[in-house]
Order: sequence, then C-alpha cells, then structure tokens
Amino acid sequence: MEVFSKTDIGLVRKENQDSSAYGIISSDCVWAVICDGMGGARGGKTASSIAVNCITEHINSKFNEDMSSDEISDLLVSAVNDANLSVYKAAIDDPELAGMGTTCELMLVRGDVAYIAHVGDSRAYSVRDGKILQITEDHSLVQEMVRRGEITPDQAMRHPNKNLITRALGVASDVHIDYIEAEFNAGDTLLICSDGLSNFVSKADIVRTVSENRGDLMIDTLVEIAKRHGGHDNITVTVIY
Repeated sequence: MEVFSKTDIGLVRKENQDSSAYGIISSDCVWAVICDGMGGARGGKTASSIAVNCITEHINSKFNEDMSSDEISDLLVSAVNDANLSVYKAAIDDPELAGMGTTCELMLVRGDVAYIAHVGDSRAYSVRDGKILQITEDHSLVQEMVRRGEITPDQAMRHPNKNLITRALGVASDVHIDYIEAEFNAGDTLLICSDGLSNFVSKADIVRTVSENRGDLMIDTLVEIAKRHGGHDNITVTVIY
C-alpha cells in the first residue's frame, strides 16, 4: 500500500489554508487526513493546522493494528471530536480567530477496508476498473439543492454558493460526524481531496489521471488540471493504492 500527497496554493489565493498529513503504519495499513480551513486571513490556516495536528497526535498515540473495526470507528470519531474542540477553544481564546472552522476528511485503510470520518465538503473517492464512486456526501447548501432535485450535480459545480458548507469543525462545541466504511480491493485507488480539486477537476478527469499515472505524477497531474481550470482555491489531494 502506497500513499502520495500534495498541496498547492492555487492561482488566486494569497495563502494556503489547507492542511494535510498521512502515516504509513505497515504494508497494509495507512492513514491520511485533509482539512480545508475557513475564517479570514489567520483563521482558516489556524483552524486546519490545529485540526490536522490534533488528529495526527491522536492516531499516532492511540492506534494499534489489533483494533477491531468498532475500535477503529471509535478512534476516528474521537480524533475528529477532539480536533473540533481544539479549534473551538482556540477561537474562544483569541477574538481575532472568532468564527474560524475547517472541513475534515480522515481516512484509515487497513487490509480491505477504508474507514472514513467526514465533515464538510472535502471528499473521498474510490476509483475501480475505470469507474469512480464518491464515497462521501458534501455537507453544503448546493448538495442539499441537488438532493431536493433543484439543480444537477454538474450545475452544483458551477453554482455561486458552492463553497457554503453546513458543517465544519470548530464552529460549535460539538459536531455531527459522518462515519463510513468502504471496500478496498487490490487495484483500487482511494483519493481524498479539498474542494479546490473537486470543484475544478471532473470525475472523468480523475478516472483518466488515476488510470494513466502512478505516484507523484498522478497527484501532480491532478493539481495541474485544477490549476488549468482556474485554480481559484487551494488544492490538496492524497491518493492511496
């Protein structure tokens, strides 16, 4: 099992407010996290950095490979809950950081299962045999409009309110976390990303890039496609295969 990750400021933003980390625990066990911050010049980067550092410490100190699936679920959810409280308390302690928050896409893969904790509109995908599955559902206003049949998924990518999210870490003392388990087979590629990638790179381009490239070339190509299509946001992507 291999992991490749890249973050890029994009072509418009003055600061990269995405944060990410990953760890290779063994040949068949890895984890990765991406957080996309929000909340002004200082707040966004601070929120995502706090969350990633908290989650990294939590997993490094508490995970062991003998854990059951239920124990892994508890670990990921507690890691994200701890990150939420850490961001929330930091915002209370510093008035200049009031209102900051961050998305969170946390994935741990062991054997043939991917365990995912999800908040916000960062995404997790699985690519298998030339087909792509979006594993997570965005916590966003436009996703609610898609669900109600008011707009199509293609229209959602271009909607002026596409960046308005309905859940984030750090904006309240507690947060509702989606927990998902997905199948991971030999030959599959798992991908997590911030919306700076998913808003500018089509699913067809993701499948094509994953199918034609490996390693650093794969993630470099995905980032370059996002930039070629405008690069209006920070871009972060991690792949596991």
